[in-house]
Amino acid sequence: IISCFNENAINVSHSSCSSSYSNKSYISPNLTPSTQNSVSSLYKSILSNKKHILIKVTWCKNHSNQGLTITFDEEENPLASSFKLNTNSRFFRKKKGSKFLEHCNNDLKVEVFWDLSNAKYENGPEPVEGFYIAVLVDSEIGLILGDIGEDFLTKKMKKRTLLAKVSLFSKSEIFSGNNTIYTTKAKFCESGNLHEILIKCSGENEGFNKFPILSVFIDKKVVICVKRLHWNFRGNQTIFVDGLLVDLLWDVHNWFFKGVSNGCGVFMFRTRSGLDSRLWLEEKLDVKDKDRLGFSLLIYACKTS
Repeated sequence: IISCFNENAINVSHSSCSSSYSNKSYISPNLTPSTQNSVSSLYKSILSNKKHILIKVTWCKNHSNQGLTITFDEEENPLASSFKLNTNSRFFRKKKGSKFLEHCNNDLKVEVFWDLSNAKYENGPEPVEGFYIAVLVDSEIGLILGDIGEDFLTKKMKKRTLLAKVSLFSKSEIFSGNNTIYTTKAKFCESGNLHEILIKCSGENEGFNKFPILSVFIDKKVVICVKRLHWNFRGNQTIFVDGLLVDLLWDVHNWFFKGVSNGCGVFMFRTRSGLDSRLWLEEKLDVKDKDRLGFSLLIYACKTS
């Protein structure tokens, strides 16, 4: 996919621009969006001793399992521990508690606290309210998620407990379904707004033929529209969101050339510096580079018959 792009391929559009596609084409009430099966968020936590910890939180849901997995990586030395919780098991459904991870790196102590007993969900595996997940690393709060996290901090943690500097810089989601409609929400920067994102593949009649069209919406406004998608199955454009340049890349080759039952399209949104005119793919990506830490959203769109 990298070899398909160069500087001359960039087209700039704006998330608030007008389009020949009206908002009536945003989503048909007769179509159900594909199911979100998994959401993985990667956080970078900087402790008071300047040690950097990568914390990956994965929420998943399928016909037999629903729960989360938390894995830890220290940038210098990988950690051996992970935390797993199945909230849908008939035999073990511990939706509130804590766990100490014993097999981490010798000089790190990790403890996970959680309360999902009143968690509320929408369409995906990740709860939207009524929960908290807290991770303590060496007695510092390395990560806290959920809308009732403040209650956890005031009731269970001492006021002198340090709160690490945390940033979300990567998120990946997996969808499956027979309709090529994928909806999610994302913030492209910590100070930005939460945006609704919809990716849709539909057909357009040209004479006696019907050609596929890829449309990407942000907050119900078209940001890109790719006609004759079976010919333009890979590409990229640059959009503006919250004053940021965001590269949007797509690769739906497998949708057309690997069959409906196993075709998987890939979409990526990634922020970059407004002063940088190069594609992010041409740069060396290094999570240790503090000045270039941005945000990326990766969507796997699997078509099923």
